[in-house]
Amino acid sequence: MTATSVSRLRLAEPEEGAGLAAFLERLLRWEKSAAVRVQAAGGVVGVFAKPARFEVLALRTARLREPVETDVTVSAGELLERIDEERGGVSLPDEVTGPAWAGVLPPDSGWTKFAEVPADAVRSVAVAAVGEFKERAEKLGEKERTRQALDALAEEIWSRPLGRTGFPLRAVHAGHALGLLQGGESVSLLRARGWLRLSSAHGSVVLRDTAEAGTGLGLSVTPV
Repeated sequence: MTATSVSRLRLAEPEEGAGLAAFLERLLRWEKSAAVRVQAAGGVVGVFAKPARFEVLALRTARLREPVETDVTVSAGELLERIDEERGGVSLPDEVTGPAWAGVLPPDSGWTKFAEVPADAVRSVAVAAVGEFKERAEKLGEKERTRQALDALAEEIWSRPLGRTGFPLRAVHAGHALGLLQGGESVSLLRARGWLRLSSAHGSVVLRDTAEAGTGLGLSVTPV
């Protein structure tokens, strides 16, 4: 992508700004100092993030009023403050030194869909798993409820597959927690060059495919 200097993005509709703001608010709950990589290509902007503790990358997309190209890494908190939901605009803050993950993104092509699941069903699985974690954590005695024990419990639950798809629940959990799973829609599960991707109309959650590790650059902001 050939990036140009852009200070403001004009969103197609005010609700695009509201959706982006909600995504950033959820992200900042886990990490107040989070940084995001903002890529705009044509009529779509994508905001990439790595939510703390989820071990995945997340992408929230929004439609633009006019084509523009830019690629910057900025503070998630400052970006949130600069979203004008009423006018449907986003003023980009100054660039920051990006974290390591922002320099290596999944591939922008070659994705193959291997499953499609109703978002309601995926969200129900995530909610049930969260409930299981809380219930089992509460049953641990005070001396047993250590960070190590809780991390092990989380790893056990979130490493499980989504039904027969083989897709790990940690990505489903992240998609639900970040508001990417909306009712009445379908969620696509895709695979490409050592990566797995959960894709909805609102964005994606991407993680390494441990069965086929690989390296790629530049996840497209255009929904598959």
